[in-house]
Amino acid sequence: MDGTSPYRIDITEIDGFDDLHHAEGILKEAQERAAEVYHADETHFLVNGSTVGILSAILGTTEKGDSILVARNCHKSVYHAIYLNELDPVYLYPKFDTELGLSTEIDAEDVQKALEEHPKIRAVMIVSPTYDGVVSDIEKIAEIVHEAGCLLIVDEAHGAHFGFDPYFPESANMYGADLVINSLHKTLPALTQTALLHVNGERVNRRKVKRYLDMLQTSSPSYILMASIDACIHLLEETQLQKCSIFKEYAAHIDTLREELKKLKYLKIIRTENTDRYDRSKFVISVKHAPMSSHELYERLLRDYHLQMEMLAGTYVLAMTTVGDTQEGLDRLRDALLAIDAEIDTKLKSGSGQEDAGQEQKPMQMTDTDLPLSGRQPSLEKVWTIAKAVKCRDKMQNQNHQKDSEDILYLVNPGKMEKRNFKDSAGCISLEYAYLYPPGSPLIVPGERITQEAVEILCWYQEHDFSIEGLQSEDSIEVWIDG
Repeated sequence: MDGTSPYRIDITEIDGFDDLHHAEGILKEAQERAAEVYHADETHFLVNGSTVGILSAILGTTEKGDSILVARNCHKSVYHAIYLNELDPVYLYPKFDTELGLSTEIDAEDVQKALEEHPKIRAVMIVSPTYDGVVSDIEKIAEIVHEAGCLLIVDEAHGAHFGFDPYFPESANMYGADLVINSLHKTLPALTQTALLHVNGERVNRRKVKRYLDMLQTSSPSYILMASIDACIHLLEETQLQKCSIFKEYAAHIDTLREELKKLKYLKIIRTENTDRYDRSKFVISVKHAPMSSHELYERLLRDYHLQMEMLAGTYVLAMTTVGDTQEGLDRLRDALLAIDAEIDTKLKSGSGQEDAGQEQKPMQMTDTDLPLSGRQPSLEKVWTIAKAVKCRDKMQNQNHQKDSEDILYLVNPGKMEKRNFKDSAGCISLEYAYLYPPGSPLIVPGERITQEAVEILCWYQEHDFSIEGLQSEDSIEVWIDG
């Protein structure tokens, strides 16, 4: 595809080029090669991103009104699937490391406990790795889920590079997950929107999953995007056959970078303790012990060093490296962080006369009691399903709506809808989403009762100029008042 005008190769389902929705020729063979490379039983090309894979996986493994166990730090597309099938979610919260200011893994014991307490659960949905590179124990979770007679779906969008070098974790395909979704474009050389849906084992109704893929994915899939997927798969094949050393070189480069960044005194590269279950391609740069905010670091790296970070969080910024990064780019990241760290050291010395520049400094804009410690997920009570909350909002916005006796919203939860400022929403039932993007994991989901903790987190983000998405108004949220 190098140097070729996209207009010259932007074809459609002409003779000899197969049809993604009825693959019998070259696309069937290409998807089979992808399955072999990823050690999956069956693999589908996705040109609507991982989103369509997640939607199809959830809708294809549940029936309307079913119960599903969901990691609360999942991407917003998971909640959209829950809404579409009117599912009754049971939420699992990841552990939170207060020292790192980072959400960690989903505990397998928490999965087991939830399945025992909610025997009607049909499927389990978790995200691994997280945006920050945290990987859960998929093998143990899969064993527990299957013993309960359920299916395990893993959003592995940020782990498409897993399994191609020992430096990185193995793919969830190798650990018993029934459905796995990978975004090729996030960490591999493939065009934006390209992704894969892997299906494993006999528990999945494959025809049903495929039916949803056909309904939700465009009927005119881009051959440019599919060619990009195939080219990426070819590169991975070459890697497995040891004809290409790109992953070994990449692993060596980022390992060297991690070693060099151990020189940092105030900025810190943080990670979870479990080395086997962490994606070391993600550089989480903490400002918790530096006299600057994450916003300042983000802006400095962009303005002064032309380095675009992947994500800005409360106490850190995320630098996401990929196999496509050059040595020059990694060197610039190293030099920038060391230079900023040295500036901090110089300012602190001149300001306080301290001889020991390595003495731990308290952050100027983030204290240990500040909210939120980045990544904190408020634990909220689910009062209604998402579908019921959205239905309530839609009906109340319809001026012709009549409160008849069959409307369960009034029979079960009498009250009224109101738009309130964040600060005054504690105790109300949310009718809207509130999330930061990236990573796109909702802080508040429709149907949840808003707590004071959630209010403080929203207000903190707003005061520190984070963009809160999902809301119709900038500083208010639509709620149901049932008190």
